[in-house]
Amino acid sequence: MNDGAQFGTEVEATAPRAARAPPTRAVLVAGGAGFLGARLCARLRAAGADVVCVDNLQTGRLSNIAAMTGQPGFRFIRHDITTPLMLVEPIDEIYNLACPASPPKYQIDPVHTFKTSVLGALNLLDLARAKGARILQASTSEVYGDPESSPQSESYHGNVNPVGPRSCYDEGKRAAETLFHDYGLQHGVTTKIARIFNTYGPGMAPDDGRVVSNFIIQALRGEPITIYGKGAQTRAFCYVDDLVDGLMLLMATPHAVRYPVNIGNEGEFTIAELANRVLAKTGSSSAMIHSALPVDDPRQRRPDISLARRVLRWEPTVSLDAGLDRTIPYFRAQFEAGLAPLEAGA
Repeated sequence: MNDGAQFGTEVEATAPRAARAPPTRAVLVAGGAGFLGARLCARLRAAGADVVCVDNLQTGRLSNIAAMTGQPGFRFIRHDITTPLMLVEPIDEIYNLACPASPPKYQIDPVHTFKTSVLGALNLLDLARAKGARILQASTSEVYGDPESSPQSESYHGNVNPVGPRSCYDEGKRAAETLFHDYGLQHGVTTKIARIFNTYGPGMAPDDGRVVSNFIIQALRGEPITIYGKGAQTRAFCYVDDLVDGLMLLMATPHAVRYPVNIGNEGEFTIAELANRVLAKTGSSSAMIHSALPVDDPRQRRPDISLARRVLRWEPTVSLDAGLDRTIPYFRAQFEAGLAPLEAGA
């Protein structure tokens, strides 16, 4: 018996390192059939990870993950994370991207939106604890509300209306951050919090309802570009591949990096500037029309990403012009194929 044990030890000790394949990471992506989730799933698969994609398909689309469906190392589960998810396989990492992110989508069922942010976060935290997995929360710049200072750093506590039309999303994400912070402290789970700023790129649904997709669809159809207010409100637009890079780098940080980290592009543009760029790049002759500014619509949005630069060694590389040049052909193809809706979201 002892000889066998010694032999086994000797074989293990002398086995050449090159012959040992590195263990495959098993990663769960909640909201994995959505715009960001599908892009993340593809990147994780390209990096050699086994991916479990979970989505209730409220806003996610099977077409986003069609190229991966049925392939080894990829599994899709249709499930709403407001109820617990039971899995038998090991899971090493969990990305929580589950929740509609555009106001027209999350305002359809505000109670479910809030439940997704809070109950969904708790259910995934419980799963991470059971599996010994690290977990990342996709939070949002909306936790800053209509900010009274700019740029917004992680130390700014925000200016959020708790009972407005955007509150189900804004306050739901703020509550999820609290859950992640306290759950990690209480149970020793490795938690990460990414505060995501306005993201765009190929893969957005034509009826997504956010400003980049709205403007492009309206321009391609030759319809008036709808600008809320005077168009002087600002946004900082981050290209999707830059954003995914930031998420993956944050997930890989040591356990001590438990605090929120802004991930976004510092380039700040007015909505009117964005409209003019879209018109020029599409060659559209659409007119611009103005509508009333929505309640609680942020007047200014720009991230301070000094923490991401220092902790993640990350910063965006794709400019707005370059990103639009990659995004407009995607929407043009959708439009020409008849996949774009008759009306873009408001």
